[in-house]
Amino acid sequence: MSVEQDTGQAGMAGLSGQLMQALSVGREILKAGDKRTLAQRTALFSFLIRVVSAAVAYLMQVALARWMGGYEYGIFVFVWVWVIIVGSIAGIGFNTSVLRFVPEYTEQDDMPRLRGFLFAGRWIPIILSTLVAAAGIGGVYLMGDWIEQVYVLPAYLALICLPLYTLTDVQDGIARAYSWPGIALMPPYLVRPLSILAFMAMAIYWFDMEANAATATAAAIGGTWLAGLVQYLALRHRLKPVIPSGPKQIELGFWVRISTPFVLVEGFYILLAHTDVLILALYMSPDQVAIYFAALKTIGLVSFVAFAVTAGVTHRFAELNVNGDKEGLNRMVRDAVSWTFWPSVAAAVGMLAIGYPLLMLFGPEFTAGYPLMFILAIGILARAAVGPVESLLNMLGHQVVCAKVLVGAVFLNIAANFALVPHFGLSGAAVATSFAVIAESVFLYGFANRLAGINVLIWSKQAKEDNSR
Repeated sequence: MSVEQDTGQAGMAGLSGQLMQALSVGREILKAGDKRTLAQRTALFSFLIRVVSAAVAYLMQVALARWMGGYEYGIFVFVWVWVIIVGSIAGIGFNTSVLRFVPEYTEQDDMPRLRGFLFAGRWIPIILSTLVAAAGIGGVYLMGDWIEQVYVLPAYLALICLPLYTLTDVQDGIARAYSWPGIALMPPYLVRPLSILAFMAMAIYWFDMEANAATATAAAIGGTWLAGLVQYLALRHRLKPVIPSGPKQIELGFWVRISTPFVLVEGFYILLAHTDVLILALYMSPDQVAIYFAALKTIGLVSFVAFAVTAGVTHRFAELNVNGDKEGLNRMVRDAVSWTFWPSVAAAVGMLAIGYPLLMLFGPEFTAGYPLMFILAIGILARAAVGPVESLLNMLGHQVVCAKVLVGAVFLNIAANFALVPHFGLSGAAVATSFAVIAESVFLYGFANRLAGINVLIWSKQAKEDNSR
């Protein structure tokens, strides 16, 4: 046997051994024999769903841009960003506090409070979001003379999405609390974009409607309501055998008091992610906003890694904290940071490598946003370096601290955008946003270290020791 053959066989044997080891790890994750493995499985399933859904959502954005053109697409982007912001705030924090209260009441076997919380946690956000939508419609009507006319009809239509958008957000949290990633993620991230695409195609090709922002927003109404109702029915079916019927104990004042800081966290987090788009709309034409949004969405695909990990581990933080398992909590945090950062680095490199042709899918003019992707990637990776630190602090009862940090980051982002956008346009918005995200990550890291005694940074000494094992 030649040296080359011997070396080749050894290499094949080594590769085979690594493959078998990977398959063994995969089987262990699928078995979910303990809670740590269950968290891995949930994160893995969430990751897979988010990979598919990210591709679907991205194709939806490409199709909408192609159908409408940059100008009308920019109008749709602007009003839909407002739906995301207001819809998240209208849940008054129940979409996040559910990840604390469901594990807590389940561990304590407190069924009356659990039933009461799940009842109030859905109906209160629906009622509030409906009132907000009604007030918004009235506000658009009264301020119609001060709003640019191209935005008026899409704004009216977008407000109709709010009740079911908010309900979907809350139901997402409930499903994640029970480690049901399919129910949590498939309706908002697969059913909704696919439905929007289908309704938009029907409007254009079957009913000969104009491919503009108003038509796209009307399609979004159908997609949002359909996804919310599908998720409601699926969640109701899954909860029946888990929670037996019985009396409900309502502690609305306590739940609202605990949840309200979460809405600040969620609201300002959403604002931090979309401030640049809103401020750009004040200075730039809709087609320029569309170019920026396409670049933001393209590099933003990297963030689905962090989203998937957060979906899998947030409720575990609450469980470990309730049980007083400090070592288990530390280990779970270090795992979560590692699961977030390194895949995010790989995803960022991949997205930057193919970013230019991806932007070409939107249209030739959208390639002007390619350099922006490099700037925005810096902020995304800085955030990934501290993992789901915000969720950790929230589950440990430090949601007020998170809210303060995010408020500061949002105001910093607003100030930086107003300072840079008039002079540097789209690049100024990208720099301002990355700078604000980096500042937020630094402060959250510091508070996690000081308040929880946990070093969440990926390059911490303990993280390196864990990774070397």
